[in-house]
Amino acid sequence: MIRSKRSVQNLPVYQAGKPIEEVQREYGWQDVIKLVSNENPVGCSPKVIEALKDLHLLHHYPEPLAPVLRNKLADHLNIKPQKLIFGNGSSELIQMICRAFLEPKDESILVDFTYSIYQSEVKIEGAIPIIVPLQNGVYDLEAMYQAITSKTKIIWICNPNNPTGALIDHETLRVFLARIPKNILVVLDEAYIEYVTDLRCPDSLTLSAEFKQLLILRTFSKIYGLAAVRMGYAIADKTIIDVLHRVRPSFNTNRYAQHAAIAAIDDQSFVTHWRTVNHQERNKIMEQLDSWGLHYYPTHANFILIDTGLPSHEVFQFFLERGIIIRDRLKYPTYIRVTVGTPEQNRRFLAVFAELLSS
Repeated sequence: MIRSKRSVQNLPVYQAGKPIEEVQREYGWQDVIKLVSNENPVGCSPKVIEALKDLHLLHHYPEPLAPVLRNKLADHLNIKPQKLIFGNGSSELIQMICRAFLEPKDESILVDFTYSIYQSEVKIEGAIPIIVPLQNGVYDLEAMYQAITSKTKIIWICNPNNPTGALIDHETLRVFLARIPKNILVVLDEAYIEYVTDLRCPDSLTLSAEFKQLLILRTFSKIYGLAAVRMGYAIADKTIIDVLHRVRPSFNTNRYAQHAAIAAIDDQSFVTHWRTVNHQERNKIMEQLDSWGLHYYPTHANFILIDTGLPSHEVFQFFLERGIIIRDRLKYPTYIRVTVGTPEQNRRFLAVFAELLSS
């Protein structure tokens, strides 16, 4: 019998959100609403669709370093191209970070309720995840600092945090970074940063220039609506990026992904519009939850973590039978996470929620 290495034998398999096609087959719904994976509910910019029509050279490998995309994104962010590296989604970059910087028995600090891939990738490398509890859905940065030992190699921060939506403001984050030893890598995952409207939102690019051990993760999967093509990127000091290139899989970002991301960058009006719509719709949902007296975590992202007071798997099934996919089976057994959709999708979600509460 072929056995895997010990570090992966007891790892859970990542559970993605239920696909629309599966619900259509199982329940006969054609108009399924997917509010589970925090995707842009309308897809991507029309400019991306047009750009992909002109794609050619599919019989040749893509350029490994994505130079056209790298220069375009560097200009947009006003940083040097050498500070960028791309991945097949942020998840591949997380894998690359752990592969490059963690050895067995190293320690890596993260919170107890966040993106699960951090902990999985840490364990795969034989390193030890040091778990710090959230406080009312918010990062306890003092407790994370106190958890640092001589074995600490990486600290993970998701900002806004998935799934609670909590935001660490600029000054709080700057003070925290100033205390961290220079030999510890701090990974700041900003997958949802484009949705933030709070003026206290960190200027992480400025912080990365000040703190050389800071690595920023971002993605085209969320507000840009390109989850299917898989394109994430990291911003860090060149010394860190150079190390990541040593473990980067060859040709890890395909031509479609590079081409789509280039076109997406050119349509910032699309990003601005959906940031505004998300802010308005997010507030409407939270106001309705307030009127029902339900607890939820105030969020700065495009999702809301809600305490229904009922077993989450039962709530999930109730919505599923009515053509709406949500996230259940989270750390808290009565909570669900719901992506903010279009105005019409949100009205339908709230109508079904009202039906649930009345029943």
